[in-house]
Amino acid sequence: MLVMSYLFTSESVSEGHPDKLCDQISDALLDSFLAQDPESKVACETLTTTGLVVCAGEVKTNAYVSIDDVAREVIKEVGYDKSDYQFDYKSCGILSAIHSQSADINRGVERANLEEQGAGDQGMMFGYACNEMDNYMPLPIEIAHRLVQELATIRKEGKLMTYLRPDSKSQVTVQYSDNDIPERIDTIVLSTQHDEFADDDTMLKKIEQDIREILIPRVIAGCPDKVKLLFKDDYKLLVNPTGKFVIGGPNGDTGLTGRKIIVDTYGGYGAHGGGAFSGKDPSKVDRSAAYATRHIAKNMVAAGLCDKVLVQVAYAIGKADPVGLYVNTYGTAKVSMSDGEIAKKIGTIFNMRPYNIIERFQLKNPIYQPTASYGHFGRDWYEKEVNGKTITFFPWEKLDYVEVIKKEFGL
Repeated sequence: MLVMSYLFTSESVSEGHPDKLCDQISDALLDSFLAQDPESKVACETLTTTGLVVCAGEVKTNAYVSIDDVAREVIKEVGYDKSDYQFDYKSCGILSAIHSQSADINRGVERANLEEQGAGDQGMMFGYACNEMDNYMPLPIEIAHRLVQELATIRKEGKLMTYLRPDSKSQVTVQYSDNDIPERIDTIVLSTQHDEFADDDTMLKKIEQDIREILIPRVIAGCPDKVKLLFKDDYKLLVNPTGKFVIGGPNGDTGLTGRKIIVDTYGGYGAHGGGAFSGKDPSKVDRSAAYATRHIAKNMVAAGLCDKVLVQVAYAIGKADPVGLYVNTYGTAKVSMSDGEIAKKIGTIFNMRPYNIIERFQLKNPIYQPTASYGHFGRDWYEKEVNGKTITFFPWEKLDYVEVIKKEFGL
């Protein structure tokens, strides 16, 4: 039997990408509302273009938030702080079109009995995990994230590659064996915004050299040993393929909240229900249930129940109990059970009502802005004191159900 390899590709974008800038503003606004009023109901969208930010959406809250101040602080943090960029935190106009939440939606969410809290919308949400990386993420999206994240670190350090500007994109193609084992990094595409150079050819050669000799070695150094071995000498590197990338950010492309949902999740692996995350409070199951299904999937793989898994949950608006829970282990399960049987048992371990998800992860805390760049999954969870209270960031990444799963499945 002829054994063939195949290629799979994922992309990521930096915090300075216009869509990601919008995600960060929307989540910074959400955090600001939740910090004052944890019961805030928020659905906030942001648009950016040359010299302009527009914030729109629906909010029910007892808090007061200066939309202008929050947006400008995010833009400053990201690095749009020079007039040369044709978009900067000092001079851009900021418009707010935020109004109150629809009473028709709210009546389906809030209940006298808290555990009967209904889903904020209908829809299906997916979680995925695999054992390709130590954080149980697919290899292509994880390397793509690390490339643009490290590039942003270099830019903010201000010592090397001092021509860098905030906007950038990465793309990683991985060669897999027929039995789904990563064999090698095949292609890396890196496009980064930069200052003007006197000569375009000199510019392109300099940026490519720095990507090859500074950025990629720093990324490789932070990878597990098994991943370092995949960076062989024959990988293809494409840097700024158009030849020039001076005009970027909101000046080069209009940005919108929720337009990078595959970057936010698994890079095209598994499946996606279509709902974006940023700007939504946790009563919106698009967000909270996606976090819960990732938590389930990660703990299943970490427990040794399977090598990879896709978990789906679905809801009807205003109803507390899910209408369905689906599990697909892609034939990698280590127990003599069908995926349907596994799903039934998983449903007894994890309470997937919206109220219980919110309580399990304490999702009414202001924890969302850090999720809005470099992916919502595969991140290290950590604790931090905010307004005198210790809260957990990325709590859905905890491996706190591994022993429970092992016991329930006899592993």
